[in-house]
Amino acid sequence: MLTPNPPRLPFPRTFTSAPTAKPTSVSTYPSARPRTGNSLSSSTSTAATSSSSAPPPSSSTTSATTSPPSSPPSSPPSSSAWPRRTVSPAAYDDALNAIFWAKNQALGIGGRDPWMEYANFSRVFLLGSGSGGNIVYHAALRALDFDIRPLKIKGLLMNQAYFGGLERTQSEIRLKDDPYVALYVNDVLWTLALPKNQNRDHEFCNPISGGTYLGRVFRLPKVYIKGDFGDPLVDRSVQLVQFLQSCRVPVYYRFNEGGFHGMELLNQTAAQQLYNDMKAFVNDVHANLNSEDISHHHATATATY
Repeated sequence: MLTPNPPRLPFPRTFTSAPTAKPTSVSTYPSARPRTGNSLSSSTSTAATSSSSAPPPSSSTTSATTSPPSSPPSSPPSSSAWPRRTVSPAAYDDALNAIFWAKNQALGIGGRDPWMEYANFSRVFLLGSGSGGNIVYHAALRALDFDIRPLKIKGLLMNQAYFGGLERTQSEIRLKDDPYVALYVNDVLWTLALPKNQNRDHEFCNPISGGTYLGRVFRLPKVYIKGDFGDPLVDRSVQLVQFLQSCRVPVYYRFNEGGFHGMELLNQTAAQQLYNDMKAFVNDVHANLNSEDISHHHATATATY
């Protein structure tokens, strides 16, 4: 049975304690600046009823911690608002702009697409698979800095999310020659995607490594995470479940034995299961979601090559 408090797994000791009070400061980001950098192209990320396709970012950003404003901005800042910052990640900007597009649709700014008349803007869910799952996570955290009313983001859904880190996990070592996500290919992709001179423990790659997002994670809505133990990336999702639990974010998850990365694209049964889970999650029918018991699963290993 999948509940908001499934069994915990061991993960980096840095995050064994959850925040007990709201921090007095948050980090602001150069979100949604005009794209001037390069990015890889793959996967999907959905905001409200729109979609934005992009992978983890390839541009760099520097974030400064400041006191939160009295009220969040209602739109992304212009590039001139960030004179001392580098170009923000294009993929996250695209997703955030999709959220603002949905906001404008809700407000009728510039008119409204006919099909959006059927949208419920008070129940918005962000959905992504693979690198799109990475984008969903970061876009949701960035959106917390802005006034997106009347939109209300009610949940995040991440399927086989594309995360990484310096310390190898057991699934990465066990499946290092995977035909879909070979370890050496994974390393090359992160080298191309991460900011210059940064390693795989950068927060864009490793969401539990620290960084500037930690003060806002506890403000996330409920999260659905799905993984397959035949996917080299699966342990990263296991770790993210642990981390979000420690931040008291309601987490619902499914981890299947076997499988592979992108399985739902080739296997109708897997696709139907994922669809049923997403439908139940959106409709708040969590009691009908089942998951493998992962209490025995240890995600991390000692290798850091």
